[in-house]
Amino acid sequence: MGKHQGSVVVVTGGAGHIGRAICGAFLREGAQVVACGRSTPAEPIASEGREAVFYPCDLRDPEQSKGLIDFVIDQYGTLDVLINNAGGSPPVDAATASPRLTEKIIALNLTAPLVLAQQAYAALAQGDAPGSIVNIASVSGARPSPGTAAYGAAKAGLLSSTKSLAMEWGPEIRVNAIIVGLVHNDAGVEHYGGAEGFQRVAEMLPLQRMADPEDIANAVLLLNSQYASYISGATLEVDGGGEVPVFLHLAKAAAEAK
Repeated sequence: MGKHQGSVVVVTGGAGHIGRAICGAFLREGAQVVACGRSTPAEPIASEGREAVFYPCDLRDPEQSKGLIDFVIDQYGTLDVLINNAGGSPPVDAATASPRLTEKIIALNLTAPLVLAQQAYAALAQGDAPGSIVNIASVSGARPSPGTAAYGAAKAGLLSSTKSLAMEWGPEIRVNAIIVGLVHNDAGVEHYGGAEGFQRVAEMLPLQRMADPEDIANAVLLLNSQYASYISGATLEVDGGGEVPVFLHLAKAAAEAK
């Protein structure tokens, strides 16, 4: 039997790179996984012969997010774990971003996970063991985020709400966050100017590589394991050691040029 045999887990943004890895990790541990997203994926979200149930919804609409929680309770009668993974933002210049786009970015990355957590509260709090919420945040919420200012502000708010909810909802529910660093995916290679640019960025990190989605999934499992039973209100940085300040690279380049 897996460590999460019989657990019911909701993963938002379950069809994306990180979302699929999180779903797969819980499926391998025996959980019943419900993934959600705006569009039903072309390929099932599955791992080792087990498949997640997919519930299509736009989490920015509170009625649709409530429908997700109602569906889970109707189908399984309980909810043990909520992973607020859905999020993201296109690159956007702060001086020219429309108010509507800014609202959409904040709604997806801050308002939606907060509202969904509120809607899931009663179900998560009713079990014998504490329920668990893990918010997938970003380094953009912990340092300047030029080019994605609204996204960074929303993720900073998500980190703040993580600590607030942990205080309000303990001991019935543990609430934690993961600060995700740079993650390896095909879109990222293009974003960093091709394979060479991508590799140069990866080598700037202390661990000399970007994260794989499975690295984030493993951190999620850790925060939902018996080893994390006294962890709540915490932020776990999964960033390969952090981004080295640019001034150090400039100083090194100047020294090498002498």
